[in-house]
Amino acid sequence: MPEEHPLVKLARNTVETYVREKRTIDPPTDLTPEMQKHAGAFVTLHDSRGNLRGCIGTIEPQKPNLAQEVIQNAISSATNDPRFFPVSADELDDLTIKVDVLTDPEPIKGLGELDPRRYGVIVQSTRDFRRGLLLPDLEGINTAEYQIEIARRKAGIASHEPVKLYRFEVKRYT
Repeated sequence: MPEEHPLVKLARNTVETYVREKRTIDPPTDLTPEMQKHAGAFVTLHDSRGNLRGCIGTIEPQKPNLAQEVIQNAISSATNDPRFFPVSADELDDLTIKVDVLTDPEPIKGLGELDPRRYGVIVQSTRDFRRGLLLPDLEGINTAEYQIEIARRKAGIASHEPVKLYRFEVKRYT
């Protein structure tokens, strides 16, 4: 098995420590250049069968650096994803963890500027605060239309409601 990227190791250590000890770890004292960045990030957890187990993240950075962003989002992914029960200690050894670091979102005019393999999408209501995000290159998401449909659903935005669209790219670490 290939060695995990330092951001994934950080997410794994965070989840294991939090689930076992209910304690939030401190960021490493020696941050890699990647961990020093200021960016939004998602932490995605899958179980031993490859089923989604949690995915929480931030579109824009909320913390002073990526290390702290990953720590916060790893805990949230394991314990606060409303679609799942919190991760238990019995599951820890079988978790697969991915960390996606987002580029800054850029506004787009329409579907022609999306490619669901390359770009994630943010759908934002023009009426209020609702926003839905879908990461790029997800299994079963093969068209921009479907990508937007799912992002709308996640945000509770009906298909007839006007929206602004944004795209972003990710650097995915496993």
